[in-house]
Amino acid sequence: MPTTTVRLPEDLRARIASAAKRAGTTTHAFILEAIAEKALREEQRADFDAEAEARFARIVATGETLSWTEMRRYLEARVSGDAVERPSARKLAR
Repeated sequence: MPTTTVRLPEDLRARIASAAKRAGTTTHAFILEAIAEKALREEQRADFDAEAEARFARIVATGETLSWTEMRRYLEARVSGDAVERPSARKLAR
């Protein structure tokens, strides 16, 4: 496994050591887990952004969308546990 050196301010290093101890792990494992979590969050954010861009491009290309009133009614029914048919996108008048 390659090695990377990270210079940490002393106060941060102490906080990490303390948190690792509370978590019942080593400082090294704690840092690796923190980096992995941050990398995952950034990957998920990139996926979210790509999906949003694709959906917006589809709206622009087709002009089809849902009104907020219709979408809200659907979401409220789902949260309430009611069986509800998913609304269909359509071109809305401007």
